[in-house]
Amino acid sequence: MSADPSPLNIVRVTDRYVVVDKPAGLLSVPGKGPANQDCVSERVRTMFPEALGPLVVHRLDMDTSGLIVVALDPDAQRDLSAQFQQRRTAKRYIALVDAIPNVQSGTIDLPMRADIDRRPLQIVDHEHGRPSVTHWSLLAFEVDRSRLELEPVTGRTHQLRVHLAAAGMPILGDVLYGPQPRTRELADRLCLHASRLGFREPGKGEGGWIELASTPPF
Repeated sequence: MSADPSPLNIVRVTDRYVVVDKPAGLLSVPGKGPANQDCVSERVRTMFPEALGPLVVHRLDMDTSGLIVVALDPDAQRDLSAQFQQRRTAKRYIALVDAIPNVQSGTIDLPMRADIDRRPLQIVDHEHGRPSVTHWSLLAFEVDRSRLELEPVTGRTHQLRVHLAAAGMPILGDVLYGPQPRTRELADRLCLHASRLGFREPGKGEGGWIELASTPPF
């Protein structure tokens, strides 16, 4: 799917950073080639031309919607990036999955690595994969599907998508890891949304914790 060309939905703006509610189908950063330059960072650059950034702090998959923070100056970028790298942020996602789990919560602990023959796909590899952990909890049953809240402990590429598929709970609309053609028939987009994001205000040390929320569009 392609992203909505309208201006970005800004959830919070300061002179140091902005938090954006990214639509599905929009890249976080520029891709390869002139056709893939539209992205969150470039739209932020247009909206805030006086800023010294925008500088990327973290990314969401193109098909994932939800909260993403973009720094507006180099010091803010270093501070926020360190928080993500050191796992001092709070991240939660909402997903609709093609499964009815028989327990209320669980942890998926499966090491992952890139599939070198089919990039950008990722695979579970118990010998060569990097440690990857996801906590999940059941929010609701919805007829033939379930709504889960996800907490990634690590931040591997496609981690939530790979972990849920490997656990027998593929995300609706996931054309990379879900069973076809069923996955395409159940949803017209990847039903994965970054719903909560918490971090400390840049430059405020152990103080200044902020947490933001976004309602999934599915």
